[in-house]
Amino acid sequence: MEYVELGKTGERVSEMCLGTMMFGDRCDESEAERIVGEAMEHGVNFFDTAAMYCEGYTEEILGRVIKGKRDKLFISTKVHRGIDAEAILASIDESLRRMQIDFVDLYLIHWPVVGMVPEEVMRALDTAVASGKARYVGCSNYPAWLFAHSNAIATRHGWAVLSCNQVAYNLIERGIEVEILPQAMAEHVAITAYRPLAGGLLAGKYSAGQAMADNARGQQDSRIVTWLSQHGESIDCFNRFAADRGVDPAQLALSWVRHSLAVTAPIVGVSTVNQLRTVIGAFQFDLSTDEYTEVTRMFDTAVKEEGLQRFPGLIYNFPRLRRALDLVE
Repeated sequence: MEYVELGKTGERVSEMCLGTMMFGDRCDESEAERIVGEAMEHGVNFFDTAAMYCEGYTEEILGRVIKGKRDKLFISTKVHRGIDAEAILASIDESLRRMQIDFVDLYLIHWPVVGMVPEEVMRALDTAVASGKARYVGCSNYPAWLFAHSNAIATRHGWAVLSCNQVAYNLIERGIEVEILPQAMAEHVAITAYRPLAGGLLAGKYSAGQAMADNARGQQDSRIVTWLSQHGESIDCFNRFAADRGVDPAQLALSWVRHSLAVTAPIVGVSTVNQLRTVIGAFQFDLSTDEYTEVTRMFDTAVKEEGLQRFPGLIYNFPRLRRALDLVE
């Protein structure tokens, strides 16, 4: 397992972040303990959780299975039940209590909401850092403008700044390529990418025109049904590409996410040790530039400007700049 810098924090974390959302849901505590143990054996030290997962039960499980191992781990969790100052500060106390730890390494706002007061949010996050309950702070699902606006407020007041943005990213969900990834490169923001397998759609479990297994996640997730209907041919092409190269589709999907210069770490959630063993292989498999381009072109999911749709022979500054992630420095 390779280790990467987490934005400007000076911390180095494993390139794979283990997501724990399945703990207590599709994964019982004994299997969670096996997953954590084997992940650590492979060098994974970056763990992501959230207070909302199973109404806090996931944090409780994680706390029990990491007992005695805390000093080897970098743990991230997220605010629950509102993002006013009182909720932010109460939520971290609840999370620490559930995980039976003294601090988290990274504390994130989970979702921005209409009517939020960014100055109040940043002041509360700074209080969490000043109190020693969080080492660093960040956010999840922030647009680039709100990330920049929030950090401008923090900088003016000398408060802790957001160091990480946790966002969905995969071959189907690619909106962050427009502003968030270029911002991350320019400002050295850590990007942790959740849903890199598109909810399992890119793990080889689904094919156009075939019925889903009774226990398939797609039976409960309308997004998978919709995406399969929209991108079925692309998914079948993707699966064939993986088979031709002798790699698991999940490994191919993760390698595609890893290929972006702006992505710090994909967040990979598993419910069994066998799933973990499969995805670990993705971190020893690198796509060439030509392979990356070929896989990308299988999916017509890039965000398109109106000008490019009407005049495909012309190239404007916005799309050109957003894809040139190495323009800075």
